[in-house]
Amino acid sequence: MKIRFTAGRVRVRLDDLETAGLARGEQLKTAVNWPDGGWSLTLDPLETGVRGVAGGLTVGLKDLLPTLLDSAQEGVTLPGPPRVDVEKDYGPQHE
Repeated sequence: MKIRFTAGRVRVRLDDLETAGLARGEQLKTAVNWPDGGWSLTLDPLETGVRGVAGGLTVGLKDLLPTLLDSAQEGVTLPGPPRVDVEKDYGPQHE
């Protein structure tokens, strides 16, 4: 999972294995921790909406998962705040 964040926006790019995990109902989580703090992002295929608590952001994809899994779609956007774009970024690494 590749993550980029700017003021008011988070962009998440997934490879094919991560997208398959979401399709199986698995959460995807990544975190950066440091003394007395940290930051984490969780993509949850069983929840809805965007929720942030104490350095953690949870992005619920339940309602948008069919669109994300559609091979004709590049990704989905949750309006937030913050706005979250979840995109598929399939390269040759898993072909």
